This record gives sequence, structure tokens and C-alpha cells, in this order.
Amino acid sequence: MRGNQKNKNYQVKWNPEFAYVIGLLTTDGNLSKDGRHITFTSKDIQLVKTFKKYLNLTDVKIGTKTSGFTDKRYPRIQFSNTKLYKWLLKIGLMPKKSKKINKIKIPNRYFFDFLRGSFDGDGGSYSYWDPRWASSFMFYIAFSSGSLSHLEWLRSKLKSLLKINGHLKFGRRAWQLCYAKNESKILISQMYYEKNLPCLLRKYKKLNSILKTDEKEVNRTLKLNGRVMEPVDIYA
Repeated sequence: MRGNQKNKNYQVKWNPEFAYVIGLLTTDGNLSKDGRHITFTSKDIQLVKTFKKYLNLTDVKIGTKTSGFTDKRYPRIQFSNTKLYKWLLKIGLMPKKSKKINKIKIPNRYFFDFLRGSFDGDGGSYSYWDPRWASSFMFYIAFSSGSLSHLEWLRSKLKSLLKINGHLKFGRRAWQLCYAKNESKILISQMYYEKNLPCLLRKYKKLNSILKTDEKEVNRTLKLNGRVMEPVDIYA
């Protein structure tokens, strides 16, 4: 379960894959109090393998850890790297971060790779047919955190970059930053800006299914209204 990552000549270099990993660490990662161990735990083994791959942890084995809420054991990887640990502290991560994490220093160029990692760690999407209307397909993207200040920073960042607002609410155990359909489409186009980006496949497939359903509904509505126009390109 424990491994030692060599620190000598270790260099931090921003790229899309590394920014994605920082998103994973921000949500489901942990910095130990000892000043050197870094841990990532997820119920999705795909994410743990991706984390291991992009941090080049070839000599570190994937173990398991019991969840704090259930008796289930989830995949976990832990390694030691004092240089990376200190760098993570500088950008805003910390031990026992759940309720006190605030902003993370991410270059704008890689912000949406970071955001996709955050979404894969503690985000989600849901859709439904609104019964108040004859046919109204609704869907939302949400980011969760125990820290309100972190989501306030995320909201402010997205408003600055994309001119979208979202709204904050408190769920069962955490705060949520939610975006309705039109703003979600903008977010999706930015988070998945090209093919073959690192991402959690089950969430990516769910979003694709939601978008396809919405596109069919848009086309159906246009036909019913007798309009001659092209559907909006949701990926533009």
C-alpha cells in the first residue's frame, strides 16, 4: 500500500494530464500530516490507474482502503514525494482539506483539465423530464465539496472565464455548485474540448447520453413548431 517515489531531480511541469491529476487530488486526494505522503482513493479503479499513470508511479502498487461511511474497500494508491508535497501546499492543497480548502492556483490554460478532474472526483450530472410542461427535458451538472469557500472560488472562476453563474446549495453531506442545462452545455464543451482526454468513462458516457436525448428533443420541438432552422451546435 505504501511506495517511495524518488525525489531527486523531480520537476513539476504543467500539462493537461497533470492538471487533470491535480483535479483528482483536490477532490479525492489526501496529504498526510508527515509532510511527504500523498494518497488518492476512489471507488473507480479506472481513476486510480489514471492517477498512477500520469504521475509515473511505476514502482507503487495499488492497494485498498475502507470507506469512512461504509464497510466497503476502495482502490487506493499512496506514495512519498516531499518535493511534490511541498509544491501542492503552495498551490492550495493541505492535510485534512475537506472543509477548509479554498482556491487552487491553476494556470488558466489548464483550468478546464483541472475542472474535468474535479468533476470526475466529486462531480455528477442528472436529468429528468419536467412534468410542469408537455415536454421539457432538463439536466444539471454539479460539483460537490465540504468547503463552501472552495465552491465559491470555483463559481467565481467559471463566471470570469465563461460568463456563467450557476447556483450554490447544501445537499445531504456537502455543498453543491450546480449548473442548469444551457450553462451545462457550455461547461461540457470546455471540459471535453477534444477527443481522448483523460476522463472517467462512465461519467463521460452519461453526459453523452444526456446530450443526445436533449438534441433529439430540440429537433422534435423544431419540427412541431414548423420552423426551418438548424439546431444549435452544443459543442461550439
